[in-house]
Amino acid sequence: MTTQADRDWLPPILAGKDYAAASVFTPANLLREARRQKGLPAVPVPEICVLDPDGDILRSLRRSGHASRLDHWACYHTELYAFDHEGEKFGIIGCAVGAAFAVLLAEELFACGCRFLVSVTSAGQILAEGETPYFVLIDRALRDEGTSYHYLPPAEFVDAEPTLAAAAFDQLRGTGQRIYRGAAWTTDAPFRETEAAIRQARARGILAVEMEAAALYAFAMAQRRAVLCFAHVTNRMAVTSGDFEKGQDAGSAAALAVIAAAARGWRASGKRDRGEPSDG
Repeated sequence: MTTQADRDWLPPILAGKDYAAASVFTPANLLREARRQKGLPAVPVPEICVLDPDGDILRSLRRSGHASRLDHWACYHTELYAFDHEGEKFGIIGCAVGAAFAVLLAEELFACGCRFLVSVTSAGQILAEGETPYFVLIDRALRDEGTSYHYLPPAEFVDAEPTLAAAAFDQLRGTGQRIYRGAAWTTDAPFRETEAAIRQARARGILAVEMEAAALYAFAMAQRRAVLCFAHVTNRMAVTSGDFEKGQDAGSAAALAVIAAAARGWRASGKRDRGEPSDG
């Protein structure tokens, strides 16, 4: 028998949240202790940083000798590299897969002086915009993951900051890349992308499925940070062979063109983060 208590029950991820409350555990405090243990100075990271979940962009930069490791990065879990491209200096972290990990790193990067974060992740095709590969500027993300619910109250979607997205898309028109703008489905469980779930995503007008954007946009909205996410649509969930092809050099040159355009859009938009980054 179902009781009223059963009907009123909320899963822990939705229950008892105080979205206005400060966290006791902060990235600045974590980084302070990491620096103490490792004997590292508090040096700011580049103001524009990149999350590269697949790691292909970073691997290409390292092979060509264009990326150098930043020894002062105090994160326990990753290495931060720097590279120059089209007149900008960027920081980049490879293999930052999944919503929770991406936001953990975003928190730490902004605590260390980052002002604009770009994520470029491989994604599955939901509504076809042509033959893969191509890019989607994610302007809203379906919140089918867990991390976003710790930053914002429940809702179906979370949006990119519209002025920033529009400015970046304007810059992207001149890159020669095939790029579209639309919604993504963010999931924590890529191997639970069932036929029914895919049909539902198509019915919502979703272009691609990936693992980070909803959480990063929820963090950005809650913490008033500048974040933009791109899906590099490379596959149809490997239902046939020959999938997951990104193009020449694993699509790294194309991704760098997208990242550089996003950086120009950020500078043009004036949408800088409105909080003061600490030195960690």
